Amino acid sequence: MANHKSAKKRIKQNEAKRVFNRYYAVTTRNALKKFRETSDKVEADELLPKVTSMLDRLAKRNIIHKKKASNLKSKLQKHISTL
Repeated sequence: MANHKSAKKRIKQNEAKRVFNRYYAVTTRNALKKFRETSDKVEADELLPKVTSMLDRLAKRNIIHKKKASNLKSKLQKHISTL
């Protein structure tokens, strides 16, 4: 257990950031699942920019690695081309 006031504050800050990051990561994962389940090309074209921006935001905040975001976006593009 932390003894210093600054260490206690840091623990609270880290927990708040963890919850915030988990929320955005889960939201993005759900959007990815919804996108992959889509078989309609028009709907997929509407979802692609939203999902792409979500991935870019996660990569910018270091919640996921930038290359992982790039790989996921590439797979999404392939999915659209097969529809």
